[in-house]
Parts: sequence; structure tokens; C-alpha cells
Amino acid sequence: MKNVCDFIARWMGVMVLVVAIVSLLLPKSFLWIDTWAINPLLGVIMFGMGLTLSPQDFKIVFSRPKDIIIGCLAQFTVMPLLALGLTQAFSLPQELALGVILVGCCPGGTASNVITYLAKGDLALSVGMTATSTLLAPIMTPLLVWLLAGTMVDVDTVGMLLSIVYVVIAPIIAGLLCQRFLPGLTKRVVPYLPAFSSLVIAMVVGVVVSHNADRLLVGGLLVFAVVMMHNLLGLIIGYAIGRLLRLSRPKCVAVSIEVGMQNSGLASSLAVIHFAAYPLATIPGAVFSVWHNISGALAARFFNHKTH
Repeated sequence: MKNVCDFIARWMGVMVLVVAIVSLLLPKSFLWIDTWAINPLLGVIMFGMGLTLSPQDFKIVFSRPKDIIIGCLAQFTVMPLLALGLTQAFSLPQELALGVILVGCCPGGTASNVITYLAKGDLALSVGMTATSTLLAPIMTPLLVWLLAGTMVDVDTVGMLLSIVYVVIAPIIAGLLCQRFLPGLTKRVVPYLPAFSSLVIAMVVGVVVSHNADRLLVGGLLVFAVVMMHNLLGLIIGYAIGRLLRLSRPKCVAVSIEVGMQNSGLASSLAVIHFAAYPLATIPGAVFSVWHNISGALAARFFNHKTH
């Protein structure tokens, strides 16, 4: 069973791509799951994250504040500004631009820790950055979306804050409480969580893509190009920032992956809940959900190759 779970976690990018293609070409395969399920599915992933966090992970925030501050500043500046710059450079329609900005303003992706581990990066730093950016997200994400997209659409910052608390923060706290009061059960399930999270991420991608299949096909190659550039530039700039600040190579790898991989499932969820009047805003999150898992897996292989 453990070998099967390791295999699923290692080939997450391929699995997500297959699910995306199937749900795009055969939308009915996932249409039976309604979009309201995205939030509970994301909550399950966050609950799993809470189960895996330990006091040591929070100690890193205080024992290595410089690294965490560098990572989080990069997270909440590089990706939002890249999103704004790319939408303007390619003159994206308002709805698609809103979707790209939503992706850029979200915290680090839930799969980033798995990718950092596979890439032999600084896993402790990756976990610390994910935890910190996720805890900051209820404030930073609505604020950044309001600053960057507030002139395009009405942004319900309070509503977004509450959505992130319900979908992200509450499940993490529940996971931490479960770990505290049910340590035996937690210890037994933790080894299987990367594979389980990978399957849930794939399901989220399937739901988002299937419900937006027509729009994705209409969106054309431009959206795909912008999303791919957003992610790849994030990975490159994240690594470059680490190098400029003379961080060790494992730290640079962690910062690169944390900056480049966004919680795009959360972006799609926020688009569905708060920007229902702009249905195309869900497309960039759906595309990013597929692509960043593929690019993350490729980045892990690249960094591994460079290590040897």
C-alpha cells in the first residue's frame, strides 16, 4: 500500500494531466460532482496539511525568520505583480484578467511541499513558507485582489476573507487539534496523505475543468500561454531571488517552488463564489491547477539532475 501511495505522489503531475484531458474531452465524467464540492475538497486537503504540521514547523518561523520573510515577501509580490503585468502585456479580457490576478494573489500551492521534497529542496523551509503564506492569506489575498483588480470589478474583501477562513484556516486548525488529541490515529494516516492529497487535487482539477470545458476550449491558446508564463516566471524569479540573497541551493529550490506554485484551486473556488457574474474568471485557475503540477514535477527532475 505504501509503494502505491509513493507512486501516486511521485506521478501526480501526469495523473492531473490525464484527469484534465479526460474532463475536458468528456465533461460528463466529472459533471456529476457540483462546483459547490470544490470548497469541501479544498478543506479536506487543508485538513491533511494540518495533520502533517508539527510544532517544529512553526518553530522554523521564529528560528529562521529571515528565510520565511524572504519567501513570503516573494510569494505576495512576485506572483501578483507578474499576474498584473502579463494581463496588461497580452491585453486579456477583463474576466480572464481577473482570473489570472486571483491566481497570483493566492498563497502557495498545497502540492509545493511534495515537489520540494522530490526536488531535494529545503523541505522545512517549504512547509514553513506554505503554513505562513496560508495563514496570511485571509488578509493578503483579498487585499491584493482589491488593489490589483478593484478598478475592474467590485471586490468583496470581507466575503473573501471569510471564505478563506472557512476553506483554509478552519480545516488546518481542525487537523492540528486532531493531531494533538488523536496522535495514534494521526501517525497511522500521515504516510498516506501525500497520495491522498494528490488524488483530491486531481479531483478538484476534474471538477473545475469539466464545469468549464466549453469556456476552456473557447479561451484559446492565449490563456494557456499566459498561465504557463506566469508559473514559469514565478519559478525562475523565485530561484533568482534566493541566489541574489546568497541563500543555499536547497533554500533557493524551496523558494522557487513556493513562489511558482499557487493554490489555484482556492483561486477557482473564490471565482465561483465571489465572481459568479464573470464565469470566465474560473478558467486561469483551472489551467494553472493542471499546469503547475506538471511544471512542478518537471522542475523537481531538473533540480535533481543539477544536484548530481
